[in-house]
Amino acid sequence: MRVLIAAGGTAGHINPALAIAGALKAADPTAEIHFAGRREGMEYGLVTKAGYPFHHIEINGFQRRLNAENIVRNVIALWHLALSGPRTQKILNEVKPDLVIGCGGYVSGPVVRAAAKRGIKTAIHEQNAFPGVTNKLLAKDVDVVLAASADAVEKLGAPEKTTVVGNPVRPEVLTADREAARRNLKAGDRTVILSFGGSLGADRINQVVADLCAWEKQQGANVLHLHATGSRGVELFDKLEKEKGFAPGENLVVTPYINNMPQLLAAADLVIARSGALTLAELEAVGRASILIPSPNVAENHQYYNALELQKAGAAVVIEEKNLTGEGLIETVQQLLAQPGKLAEMGANAKTLGNPHSLELITAKLLELVK
Repeated sequence: MRVLIAAGGTAGHINPALAIAGALKAADPTAEIHFAGRREGMEYGLVTKAGYPFHHIEINGFQRRLNAENIVRNVIALWHLALSGPRTQKILNEVKPDLVIGCGGYVSGPVVRAAAKRGIKTAIHEQNAFPGVTNKLLAKDVDVVLAASADAVEKLGAPEKTTVVGNPVRPEVLTADREAARRNLKAGDRTVILSFGGSLGADRINQVVADLCAWEKQQGANVLHLHATGSRGVELFDKLEKEKGFAPGENLVVTPYINNMPQLLAAADLVIARSGALTLAELEAVGRASILIPSPNVAENHQYYNALELQKAGAAVVIEEKNLTGEGLIETVQQLLAQPGKLAEMGANAKTLGNPHSLELITAKLLELVK
């Protein structure tokens, strides 16, 4: 079996794609799995690190807000779109796939559509309750549509061939050893707080987390705080450290990006993060308390509605970015830490929402497609 997976843009598309690739390989060790994506995107680093062959295709989204910079970006996007057809055909000729899977991002569009036109078996996986534009366009062309949420079925527009399967979580997230992870971090009896704003970073999250770090230092809080600034937040967080009088050390570890998320999630007691579909699936899978700060810059405000499900279940506290302040975040953390057993209770509630069989369902559906 030869499989081509197209995914790009964010870790929320790429990591589920990698989880699917790993599951297919486990089910069929002879399977040959390839990826298509942008070399300048996150997918190149993550896919090649995982050891899969990578095929470069450049495709960009169009900017709706018109200004001088975005007009240039749209011209480039048009150029890449014009080149995507021949490039896609070349990739399909090289890989000769039996199955092509789209896991989101603009790059999925030309690859999956071209495969469908050739009569190659095709499938897409939609991670969010509010589907992305690319998957909504592809749903009518593919053989199988896999949706993480029942809310996405009608929005995708192909209910007759859509199966609700949840979001796949990488096996290493499920199998990471909590005690070993805490031991490696020398966490001891400290509360481990893990915070991040995505691979690129989020200025507002970096700003309020800096306030929290300063408070932790001033109070001598019994915590080990692990924070990822994102690639674009390194300079900002360094500046905030100097302004607010704290620095990385025994109780604070600051990195641009988290390369060992399964181990850090295993060690954590409380997670402060955005509420993308992948993040929520992993929080539910491992059972972690969270403070969720939905991104306001997503279609249909879907992160907010996703996060509310965890809050309703008593698994998370949701703070909209428009209401987010350093003082408010500190007060929320302080209240949670002041209640013995509260974080463990929230974590247990999170676990009731997870779908531990998602990857099995997805794998079975895909293997059935290529029988």
